Amino acid sequence: MTQQPRTQSEIDRLRETVLALEQQVAQVIVGQHEVVRGVTIALLAGGHVLLEGLPGLGKTMLVRSFAQALRLRDSRIQFTPDLMPADVTGTNVLVEREDGRRTFEFQPGPIFANLVLADEINRATPKTQAALLEAMQEGRVTVGTSSHELPRPFFVLATQNPIELEGTYPLPEAELDRFFFKLQVGFPSRQELVEIVQRTTGPDGHRPYAIADAQTILALQELVREVPAASHVVDYAARIVLATHPDLPAALEVTRRFIRLGASPRAAQALILAGKIHAVLAGRLNASYEDVRRVAVPALRHRLILNYDAQVNGVTADAVIRQILARVPEEA
Repeated sequence: MTQQPRTQSEIDRLRETVLALEQQVAQVIVGQHEVVRGVTIALLAGGHVLLEGLPGLGKTMLVRSFAQALRLRDSRIQFTPDLMPADVTGTNVLVEREDGRRTFEFQPGPIFANLVLADEINRATPKTQAALLEAMQEGRVTVGTSSHELPRPFFVLATQNPIELEGTYPLPEAELDRFFFKLQVGFPSRQELVEIVQRTTGPDGHRPYAIADAQTILALQELVREVPAASHVVDYAARIVLATHPDLPAALEVTRRFIRLGASPRAAQALILAGKIHAVLAGRLNASYEDVRRVAVPALRHRLILNYDAQVNGVTADAVIRQILARVPEEA
């Protein structure tokens, strides 16, 4: 059984570190406060993020800003239809040693980094997309008969364009489920767009200062897991997930009408862990119902598979989730 955080000062220091991190990222990224906070929560949870948004909204810069502010090694993989799994994970190559002998030696791929930007992930074939499954879940890759551990912390931030369909491959449900959050990157407002233009067309902009490192992030990840969540809050998260399944007794009318497949147990884990982090960032020592509700949309939107009726009526996963949250009571 994990111990609770010893003092309020530990939570305060964690919150101060996170706020300093977000402040440094904000020196580069204009607006997108919810996206930055969502990425921060996923980072503290040790999870991965799927970003959906139009090109040119600063997704690559977002990854680099986090990497610089945390002294983490980052890499970028441009997913294309001809990308092979070995281009992601690495491969065994034949090398000749000084004594003339030839042996196979593993050459790591770009997946061997702390922050990995998988750009336009849905442009790669399912075979290449599958190369990420083991890495995202187990923190390692298997090439041939050998497994290779990835550096810690390990964090995948994948992007996809919501409007382009030609030349893309839908992400399989098993891969979507491994993303902790799905965040939607919106178009900037008029004021934000002016600020972006001013920053990017003038002298070299601000570079984030390093305010933490890999060991600090690993320590913070352990600390947030010690934040308690009462049994009734965990039960509330479980009932929300059960309410997304149209074939279960707990299903709601909106669920039976618009959902084909509901969320997995990973969704309940994400609700509680993200809820704990949300509570910590608010300066509290325990997760509440409201914390779970605040993280429910990004934690569930990619885990629900809507049916034909929802598509015809233009009903989104976000709308269904909000209706479920409005109908699932806090107390059973």
